[in-house]
Amino acid sequence: MSQAPSPAPRVLSGIQPSGVLHLGNYFGAIAQHIALQDRYPGEAFYFIADYHALTTLRNPEALRQNVFDAAVTYLALGLDPAKSLLFRQSDIPEVHELAWLLACVTGVGLMERATSYKDKIAQGIKPNAGLFNYPLLMAADILIYDGTLVPVGKDQLQHVEFAQDMSTYLNEAYAAGGPPLLVRPEAILGSAPIVPGNDGRKMSKSYSNFLPLFESGKKLRKLVGQIVTDSTPLGQPLSPDTCNVYALLKLLSDEAELAQIAEWYRAGARDGQPFGYGHAKVLLADKIDAHFAPARARREHLLQHPDEVEAILRASAERARPIARATIDRCRRAVGLV
Repeated sequence: MSQAPSPAPRVLSGIQPSGVLHLGNYFGAIAQHIALQDRYPGEAFYFIADYHALTTLRNPEALRQNVFDAAVTYLALGLDPAKSLLFRQSDIPEVHELAWLLACVTGVGLMERATSYKDKIAQGIKPNAGLFNYPLLMAADILIYDGTLVPVGKDQLQHVEFAQDMSTYLNEAYAAGGPPLLVRPEAILGSAPIVPGNDGRKMSKSYSNFLPLFESGKKLRKLVGQIVTDSTPLGQPLSPDTCNVYALLKLLSDEAELAQIAEWYRAGARDGQPFGYGHAKVLLADKIDAHFAPARARREHLLQHPDEVEAILRASAERARPIARATIDRCRRAVGLV
């Protein structure tokens, strides 16, 4: 007899293995993921979306390296394998079977409304069927583990809404009047502000305006030095509210520190000496360097011990796959495949 869906809260989110992760990734998603493992120990599932990456990436070595880098980054930043699962999407092939079942009850009209597909086409990415069907696999990723809570930003909310719709379609088609086959997930909207990049736009690899998480020393100072500011002369009052450097300092400072920095900005002076954007950039670089120093050390260890990373990915997949298998068994029986 197949298991019924678990009523317990379970966090589920995917990580795109798209190369170097940056401050925008950290404050926009990773920090929240790490925090949620303490609220829901043992029920935080994070997968590295290597199947999804195939929609745009054609370099197998780059894909393998990106997957490894994503795993190392999360582990270095504090993901605890005792509290969370971290695994490759491709280690759970059952997601494709569920995606097909969802495709058979989902109208084309819903798929055509996917903003992620439209956005990628607008960026000049050549459309393919995988890109178009991305929301089906995304929904399967959530639903196959009985995911109930999905942390997302506002720009990703539609993915959760689609998963809600698709779970309803399958339940109504095959479980009307009985217990649901699939759990309806709910979104957890992150509270992090948009993290500005060097040019003031949202920090993104697409814009090449990002600050890598693990950069340090002179190279970090050079990147921070490229942050766009206005032409206010040294020693003149500055507006913290319109400054990209200050917006980043807000993410790395406590309230007392931030109030002090704001005073320096508005006075154009610090301890009787002129204060300008250059000083603010030095302060920001120092804070980034110090904030991520422990994670850099853990990262260096993991880079030297890839077998440890692989063991964690495999162990997590071994814990996640029976849950996926139970969901598929339940659905196969309901639709008449067994």
